[in-house]
Amino acid sequence: MERYEYIAPCHFGMEAVLKREIADLGYEITNVEDGKITFAGDAAAMCRANVFLRTTERVLLKVACFTATSFDELFEKTKAVAWEQYIPENGRFWVAKATSIKSTLFSPSDIQSIMKKAMVERLKTVYHKEWFEENGPSYALRVTLMKDVVTIGLDTSGESLHRRGYRLLTAKAPVTETLAAAILLLSPWKADRHLVDPFCGSGTFCIEAAMIATHRAPGMNRDFAAEDWTNLLPRKCWYDAVTEANDLVFPGDGLSIQGYDIDGEIVAAARENARNAEVEEFIHFQERPVAALSHPKKYGFIITNPPYGERLDDKAAMPALYREMGEAFSRLDSWSYYILTGYEEAEHYFGRKADKKRKIYNGMMKTYLLEYMGPKPPRRPVTPEKEN
Repeated sequence: MERYEYIAPCHFGMEAVLKREIADLGYEITNVEDGKITFAGDAAAMCRANVFLRTTERVLLKVACFTATSFDELFEKTKAVAWEQYIPENGRFWVAKATSIKSTLFSPSDIQSIMKKAMVERLKTVYHKEWFEENGPSYALRVTLMKDVVTIGLDTSGESLHRRGYRLLTAKAPVTETLAAAILLLSPWKADRHLVDPFCGSGTFCIEAAMIATHRAPGMNRDFAAEDWTNLLPRKCWYDAVTEANDLVFPGDGLSIQGYDIDGEIVAAARENARNAEVEEFIHFQERPVAALSHPKKYGFIITNPPYGERLDDKAAMPALYREMGEAFSRLDSWSYYILTGYEEAEHYFGRKADKKRKIYNGMMKTYLLEYMGPKPPRRPVTPEKEN
């Protein structure tokens, strides 16, 4: 099978998590940059990356990379790309998004228009046609200009990969599925440790944790744009990836995952989302305020995305809420806490400085991941094997 390069974008600060995921799939990392990982693989990697990767927003098939400082240069170098290797005669193709950072060419709409024209001119000469119906499979391009370097990728995913298909109902300011998975994979939490989200909202942290613990691939139950690209790879590759994912599903016995929220309707929505993700049996959701937080066991994890006063009328309530959180969490003194918040005064009112503080952008919103590490549980004694 032919070797390709792929680009996998991720949340800034989560590159190491995505890099580990890609390496675990068996693919070679060729470049690591802020907010994206580039890796090499065969055509089947397109399917497996979309089905298995939990922390990337999409998988792009890297088509070309060149320098352009004028629109004429952009046109000619785009036209020089062998588009016929990727786009069939009836393919529907367009530049879905263009981003320019620190580059001479900065108008996204002009970049999109000129590149589309260049692609048409190239395909006219190859397919000997003056007009294309574009009534076949869709080939959306995403283009980034960074310091005049143009990188072109074909979007194999279609709808963003954070849309797993289970979250039909959401709370206010929800954490995305990809970011929730990245935080869980970044933390030392493992399936044999207790996990509580006292502000569970639509249940994303709990559901992603249950999916990780039971080895449920995030893309098992959704569609991808490249499934129709039969000119590049047979549909069997997609079927094989889903079959592989189904074969890896783990029973999940003994999981201890709990999600609480003060809003009963939101708790009901979280249960419905967990049902859609086929992990409802592994999660206990309950209507409960953070002040009533308790747990009989030690050495667990709180991983949560509490309110942080995005709206002006909520801001006044934040000091009292974070004081309440600090008091409630302190009762679980052997636990570790991972708190994703955009509230700048969170540590002050929580009453404790974080052991580690990471800046993370949740969409366009600047947030912080506050990490409070509890003690490690004692090692379990090793029972010597009995002689036969």
